Amino acid sequence: MVKSQDKKSYVQFEFVADKKQSAIRIDRFLVDRIENASRNKIKQAIDQGKVWVNDKYVKANYKIRPEDKIEVLSFEEPRIYEVVPEKMDLDIVYEDDHVLVVNKPAGLTVHPGVGNYDGTLSNGLAYYLGDDIHKSDRHPFLVHRIDKNTSGLLLVAKDEESTRILGAQFKAHTITRKYHALVWGSPVNKEGTIETNLTRSSQNRKIFTATHEEGVGKHAITHYKVIEDFTYVSLVECQLETGRTHQIRVHMKYLGHPLFSDDTYGGSKILKGVVFSKYKQFVDNCFTILPRQALHAKTLGFIHPFTKEELFFESELPEDMATVVARWRNVSGTYDFQQDQ
Repeated sequence: MVKSQDKKSYVQFEFVADKKQSAIRIDRFLVDRIENASRNKIKQAIDQGKVWVNDKYVKANYKIRPEDKIEVLSFEEPRIYEVVPEKMDLDIVYEDDHVLVVNKPAGLTVHPGVGNYDGTLSNGLAYYLGDDIHKSDRHPFLVHRIDKNTSGLLLVAKDEESTRILGAQFKAHTITRKYHALVWGSPVNKEGTIETNLTRSSQNRKIFTATHEEGVGKHAITHYKVIEDFTYVSLVECQLETGRTHQIRVHMKYLGHPLFSDDTYGGSKILKGVVFSKYKQFVDNCFTILPRQALHAKTLGFIHPFTKEELFFESELPEDMATVVARWRNVSGTYDFQQDQ
């Protein structure tokens, strides 16, 4: 079998297995890495000759080896969606000829995707940069991403060379990224490191779970430190060593302390505290003020791709999260919810 068969083929996804990759089936490997893919869809692609390893067609029982090059083909020409410039208010923290740091509000999607082609940060950046994006080598490159309902600092490169250099810093884990998260409960160890693999849930492809099964998922490391303990909840600083999708949210749940108001990972219900109505009313009010996961990308540090200067930026908690943190701080150790019963 040849790649083109009787049709022209296009590489839709491409992966290189890690040097320490264990021997797992090709379908299991791919389902961890392709968003919204199921084992059944992957098997269909394999049966149709769309999955190749090291330039050779493989069957569904093929087991991945270290440093394998995996390609998933499509026989349809890829659709290219133009990022249409849209005027929007952007909180630009820093900007020069090569890089830009923006403070993203919660609720703003970073990049267009299926069914969501406008109203994103990328659309706003395209408008903000104006004529620059029409030059062949100058347009906004999102060097990393944060979830739609996470607020905070995001790094943008203005040209391909800056993207390459900054991307290498991310790969080498030399970028400093610290988040503040409000989590349920009080971690026994006030600081530590969470190291697991992250894999898509077999029950819900949109969420991830932590696992120690070798060769399954992607390696993820989060360092955490409790900043303030409010008894029922805690304000925690999380520093990313790797940058996996939903990493902090999954790791804190794995630790037994889901993010406050995170409905995806179980934090949007009372997980710690008393049963009295006064307390429930207090928590419900906090959920109303902060109807999203309590997570903010607070600090960002990197080496400038051209000047080699070390740059470091901080952003304050947005109003919704700051208000809820202040409310917990005010009641912590000073108010007894049981006294009103």
